[in-house]
Amino acid sequence: MSSGTAGAASWRPASSTCRSTVDLALTSLRPRRTWARGSPWWPRGSCRTESPPSAPPWSPHHPRFITRAPCPLPSPRSFVREVWASRPGCLSGPEMGHVSTCYTRGTFLMAFSWDAVLPQIPVKSGGPHGAGVLGVHLEGPFISREKRGAHPEAHLRSFEANAFHDVLTTYGALDNVRIVTLAPELGRSREVIRALVARGICVSLGHSVADLQAAEEAVQCGATFITHLFNAMLPFHHRDPGIVGLLTSDRLPPGRHIFYGMIADGTHTNPAALRIAHRALPQGLVLVTDAVPALGLGDGRHTLGQQEVEVDGLTAYVAGTKTLSGSIAPMDVCVRHFLQATGCSVELALEAASLHPAQLLGLEKRKGTLDFGADADFVVLDDSLHVRATYISGELVWQAEEARQ
Repeated sequence: MSSGTAGAASWRPASSTCRSTVDLALTSLRPRRTWARGSPWWPRGSCRTESPPSAPPWSPHHPRFITRAPCPLPSPRSFVREVWASRPGCLSGPEMGHVSTCYTRGTFLMAFSWDAVLPQIPVKSGGPHGAGVLGVHLEGPFISREKRGAHPEAHLRSFEANAFHDVLTTYGALDNVRIVTLAPELGRSREVIRALVARGICVSLGHSVADLQAAEEAVQCGATFITHLFNAMLPFHHRDPGIVGLLTSDRLPPGRHIFYGMIADGTHTNPAALRIAHRALPQGLVLVTDAVPALGLGDGRHTLGQQEVEVDGLTAYVAGTKTLSGSIAPMDVCVRHFLQATGCSVELALEAASLHPAQLLGLEKRKGTLDFGADADFVVLDDSLHVRATYISGELVWQAEEARQ
């Protein structure tokens, strides 16, 4: 693939899935309440100042990457329609190159039961009306209390009593669910993993204190993904590398490797850790944003479900703590930072945000590729990997102002 300037831009497969996961910040903090125009990573022409940006008008003709679901809501139906439309932080525009996505529903929003909310988030194809929805990523409540991160401890659960029946009782119907994150050290987790995989759901390991053996057993039962590697899990240790050890394990099913998400925002993962993971298993790396609704709202306090998060510069914390609470940078920023941190080729950086997530979900014949018969979803990028235009189903849905001239 060739790269070009604004007049001769390159065509790349657009991101086929992202962890909402609300799922950025840069390698160095800039002065409080200011992000400099012309940053090598931040979207071209953007300048964040003390006054938060005004909300963009909601249009069904503009695809939006809906990041993390939890916002205070008046009713389950409003969960998808009215409230998100009025909260700019819950959205990322087509200028970031999103054409279809899995977005995360965590344990933050407990005002409504899961089975009241999930039916309101149907799987749908992208097009002129907006970005496609590939399904929901359920992150929690079946996770470790010790590694819960920003997830409220009071809402965490186990499935030791009735195994998969506890999952169905918690979530309700799983028709719209694409990924479930769980801690493999929980009792009867292997039964649950087998049952989820039998329903075609991707099982991801995360928010966990599992050792390597427990992680390997989970993969042998069908788990295929790691939720935000290095974050919310035991750190690598030379005698027991934990979940991180799956990248080089020799006890995985023959012919298979693990996929793993990386938050390449300069805050969640040090550039050296990005390089270690990438060099250990480049074909399994999936860039995720982990973005929260505070994305785009500027410094100050914002809501994440029933929690408050505080954004200071390029970092989001649970208010009053130093616990990271997701990220506030979009996918195109993530790609550019990952490219700089690892020194990999442009093609490999883009595949980590397109082909690899498609392969994880078994969608590589339709997404993450421009092969004959695939969905005509792609973005046009310039030499610096800034998005110039976004196409969904072969139709132009967004174009940079300077590219129109």
